[in-house]
Amino acid sequence: MVHLAEAIASVQAQIYSNWQLCIADDASTDARVRPLLEKIATSDSRIVLTFREKNGHIAAASKSALTLASGDWCALLDQDDLLPPTALAFVVCEIKNYPEARLIYSDEDKINEEGLRSDPYFKPDWNPELFLGQNYINHLGVYHAGILRDLGGFREGFAGSQDYDLALRLIEKLRPEQVRHIPRILYHWRAIRGSLANAIDAKPDATNGARRALTEHLQRSGIKGQVAACRENPARHRVTYELPESPPLVSIIIPTRDRVNLLRRCVEGIREQTEYDRIELVVVDNDSTIGSTRDYLAELSREKDTQVLHESGAFNYSRLNNLGAQAARGDVLAFLNNDIEVDEPGWLREMVSPVLQPRVGAVGARLWYPNQTLQHGGVVLGLGGMAAHAFGAVPRGSRGYFDRLSLQQDCSAVTGACMIVRKDVFQETGGFDEEHFAVSYNDIDFCLRLRERGLRVILTPYANLIHHESVSRGRVRTPEADEQFFREAAAFRKKWGAQLLSDPFYNPNLSLKAPGFALAFPPRIAPMILPFASDVRLRSAELAPA
Repeated sequence: MVHLAEAIASVQAQIYSNWQLCIADDASTDARVRPLLEKIATSDSRIVLTFREKNGHIAAASKSALTLASGDWCALLDQDDLLPPTALAFVVCEIKNYPEARLIYSDEDKINEEGLRSDPYFKPDWNPELFLGQNYINHLGVYHAGILRDLGGFREGFAGSQDYDLALRLIEKLRPEQVRHIPRILYHWRAIRGSLANAIDAKPDATNGARRALTEHLQRSGIKGQVAACRENPARHRVTYELPESPPLVSIIIPTRDRVNLLRRCVEGIREQTEYDRIELVVVDNDSTIGSTRDYLAELSREKDTQVLHESGAFNYSRLNNLGAQAARGDVLAFLNNDIEVDEPGWLREMVSPVLQPRVGAVGARLWYPNQTLQHGGVVLGLGGMAAHAFGAVPRGSRGYFDRLSLQQDCSAVTGACMIVRKDVFQETGGFDEEHFAVSYNDIDFCLRLRERGLRVILTPYANLIHHESVSRGRVRTPEADEQFFREAAAFRKKWGAQLLSDPFYNPNLSLKAPGFALAFPPRIAPMILPFASDVRLRSAELAPA
């Protein structure tokens, strides 16, 4: 009762006043509920009520609340959660600034019985792959009322994940730019015993309902795949995309120079440990001089489905990979450093299956140092001043910020040390830039050009390999190497500088000075003038306890 009254009061405290609060009482058994609601509604005409005669559970009650709505937009509020006073004002600003928007969501935190707030979730902008692993848009989720009516509102049978099912059906109708994110905490999720806020596995029925909603989403979207539990957090979800009956030939391109021990380990891992039948090796040698290396290259050149190319001259990582791509016979290219060690047999299958999906440009893997700390889990633009790997050197088994290290997701870029691209996409994008990014930033530049074309870059946590980073060439520190690095860094900043402070998958409330999703101080958010009233009318659906 107290939490219900506080939830209603948080709506009444909004500085934006043009709202309607629609409350559906789902046949509450507590005799105190109806008098409380009627008293509040009598004193505030913006609050409208319906009392269900029979308990229909959350989906039916939510649908009843929606029938009361007369506003242009609908925001969802659980019966014991809270909105900060500025929540609706920020939403209205977003509607005014982006009239094409049809779905808006905000950041959130948790609030306990004593009113103490914790666990802020500073979310990415629209991240379609991450959304298949977790429903991160429902607090605060705001939906265009017209589309809600067209969809028929909530559906029953999803056991606490009716909002996830609704959002999945909605995004099927929207373009990416119609999904807007407000990077501010506009929702306080009540963390009490037995609530999902306290433990995401508190309601297993909701998890099962979410997986049913995901399965139906894949079917409606024509995507062949299966839904299962996330390996590192069973309460999250994993979509495994099916390979075609005849999987494509994958050309694995490996630039190398001497260090035959690294190359041999890499090749043997591919040949002997990798569970994927159709593989071509394309080894691009850059002036190896040691006899044992040259002997091994000659041996490889005689093997089936193997090409050995030779390129002389100064080290140009981009050129070596481009030469390998030109010679490759496969429809899919896998760029792999020679200091990569295969760690799991299914790594290639896990990378090829998502790269074959529509509008996916590249797929990257999680890479681990030999000591089992993270080397690569995606790239964040602006981190460290330019761009850097997310999460930091966390130990293997870490799930990351709100499980993001455990979930497949869109990101701005992935490392070229292990990257999968369709050959036609690689060619149409122009390959790696040999002129401006011979050694550094070539992979990030390539990924950003993919995204410029409207293609997505995906990181999968289900492909894990060991990266003996920079072992093959060593840490080259000569005046010439330093000069080249600074020249390429300047070229990268000149070309992409406008994007280095606004990675769409990294919230502006998170720090660019340290990895690991630390909080930024101050945040990189511009101040706004908030409206107190407008011609846009919002309404919140509120559920009273059963």
